[in-house]
Amino acid sequence: VFSSVTSVLNMSVFKDQFVLEDLIQELKKKSTALSFGPLQANGHISVQGSFPAIKLLRDFLLLKAKSLSEKDKREESKSHQKPRRGLQQRRLTTEPSNFVHDADGEKQVVVLDTDMYHYMKHFFPRTFLVTDDVVISDFTDGDITTVCIENAGSRSDAEQVLRVKEKIENRSLKLHNALRKERIYFEEQTGDEKQRYKWACESLKTHYPHVLIIPYDTYIDVIGNSSEIFEFTKEVSN
Repeated sequence: VFSSVTSVLNMSVFKDQFVLEDLIQELKKKSTALSFGPLQANGHISVQGSFPAIKLLRDFLLLKAKSLSEKDKREESKSHQKPRRGLQQRRLTTEPSNFVHDADGEKQVVVLDTDMYHYMKHFFPRTFLVTDDVVISDFTDGDITTVCIENAGSRSDAEQVLRVKEKIENRSLKLHNALRKERIYFEEQTGDEKQRYKWACESLKTHYPHVLIIPYDTYIDVIGNSSEIFEFTKEVSN
């Protein structure tokens, strides 16, 4: 089960608006279920905890960054009327949100566990099937993949964008409690060893059609329901 994930957040985007140390303290108070690493000089900080808790934090920060960007644009448009004030240090006041959207609803963002995203794309591709009026893009940052759904039609259709977002979220929630991931590390870092494991996984695919295999340089991730994953990894290791 995806019980714990680690994500690296880039907080440097807030450095002109907040004292980052104060912002991190606010986040720690609001997200007590998460474990925060030290703030790095480049503004990066690692966060560990349950996927829903990290998703909530990530969505909130995306929303916060977007609101700051829009505020800067409004201030820029007024700069010809009066001198622009210097940016002030502000504390976090908005409550976390589990979604991000434009004011007109034409853009929605869903934050998913990366392995969950791969599984959904492979076994449930229709979840991401949209009309020509909607565009889906994705950005992967380690364990987290952000899926952006936008209106691309000539006329606004916020409801259609929202329906796609809800379809993705509903599928993700159904799979979240059912899926399990096992990581098979290569015993030796040789080409023959890696090939042996990859061949073993490929040969078992037909017997486990609902298991997803994702090979990496030093290990292989195997994703599926609990019983199938147990049997699959047992056979591969033999």
